[in-house]
Amino acid sequence: MKKAEYREKALKLFSWVCASCGRDFTRKNLRELTVHHKDHNYQNNPLDGSNWELLCIYCHDNEHARHLDAQWLPSHNADTDKTPITTHSPFAGLGALVQKSGRSHQGDESDEPDPGTSTPCQEKGR
Repeated sequence: MKKAEYREKALKLFSWVCASCGRDFTRKNLRELTVHHKDHNYQNNPLDGSNWELLCIYCHDNEHARHLDAQWLPSHNADTDKTPITTHSPFAGLGALVQKSGRSHQGDESDEPDPGTSTPCQEKGR
């Protein structure tokens, strides 16, 4: 069946509404309503229209883009993939450093610096 033939048949079988977004069409803008083959095989044209749906040009393009993406993108679900994406862990040794730092300051009771040491502000005369 030729493209013009199955389009004409589909327009007689189905209401002039995009099956995806629900946009209504009239004779004035009917050229923007396309016939989409659900199985993506343009040669599969049963007379009952079971492989067709009417889609506006925007939804039709989107449907084919999604179909192409599905063919080329990986089929596994990355959300369930348990392998770590990064190998560097910036805080891996932090716990040990905190414990070590805590042990070295256990004898210090005050947070005041030693009287013999100066702070950067004291060195600049502030």
